[in-house]
This record gives sequence, structure tokens and C-alpha cells, in this order.
Amino acid sequence: MLETILSVVQVIISIVLIFLVLMHSGKDAGLSGAFGVGSGQGSLGGGSLVERNLNRWTVGFAILFALNTIVLLKIN
Repeated sequence: MLETILSVVQVIISIVLIFLVLMHSGKDAGLSGAFGVGSGQGSLGGGSLVERNLNRWTVGFAILFALNTIVLLKIN
């Protein structure tokens, strides 16, 4: 029963995580974006409040995804 519940939660987290990743803007594509060249951001990341919150939500759901995966592996 617990495994079924955690599996359903895993699917929901996966869908939300995919949605959050797709919400990120693609303006910093390529190798120059990886190093922050021409992004107009300061040394601490900068960006708007919406982008920072989107990053926080994405990281939070990624951590939940990883923890749920570990719990699912431990119950099997």
C-alpha cells in the first residue's frame, strides 16, 4: 500500500518537475550561458524575483524527487 502511494507521488513530482524545467527561459543557451557571459547578472546570480523563485521551486522539487526515489528503493 505504501509503495503504491509513493509511486503515485513520484509520478506527480515528476510531472511538476518537468513543468518547472520547461518554464525556465532559454536565453542563456550554449557555453557562454554556462559561464554567465553577457547575461547581465551580478556575481550572485541576479535575475528577477520570479526567476529566483522558479529556481528555488525547481531545486525543491528535484530534492523531493531524489528523496522519494531513495525511499522507494529502500522499501523494495
